[in-house]
Amino acid sequence: MRLVLATENQHKVAELKKLLIGSSWEVLSLQDFPGISLPPETGETFRENAAIKSQYVFQETGLPALADDSGLAVDYLQGAPGVYSARFAGEDKDAAACNEKLLSLLQGVAPAERTARFVSVIALTTAPNQTIFVEGSCAGVIAESLSGSEGFGYDPLFYLPELGKTMAEISLEEKNKLSHRGKAFQQILPYLKQLERK
Repeated sequence: MRLVLATENQHKVAELKKLLIGSSWEVLSLQDFPGISLPPETGETFRENAAIKSQYVFQETGLPALADDSGLAVDYLQGAPGVYSARFAGEDKDAAACNEKLLSLLQGVAPAERTARFVSVIALTTAPNQTIFVEGSCAGVIAESLSGSEGFGYDPLFYLPELGKTMAEISLEEKNKLSHRGKAFQQILPYLKQLERK
């Protein structure tokens, strides 16, 4: 059984592969298909963008394709950066620039108003016009400075009050239990198990 992860983000590949240990799935990524690159994410929601990616990769490979579209929603910023999380600071800017922009927009904002959540929508396409969606979220607070070297993206700023740590200060095992993507992926596992039995 082969499953293609419709992402160019190797951090996401590592997280999802870890969650599939023990299954009969052989997990592939776009690195295994050098001729395929993802189409533009033109959707206005995480769900639309996840569907664009999973349906395209299924169409190109003929294999079940799983895509995650995720991002950070900050309450003080009315849900921004949202679907623009990866390009919040500009198309050609990296995670460090996005974190810097977020900190500048929240400068002087009290901790009680820095609430946020990570959101992940996973789309699993297994046949033409057959896509399943699940969603996971994780609540936290935007810290006033970066902390931790694990994870990626906004993880060093995403503080988990119940742990007293940022997402970048916990192990991948802990992250997969707590994170938006981990929660969404737990919901998609039963569908993958059904496919394994077919």
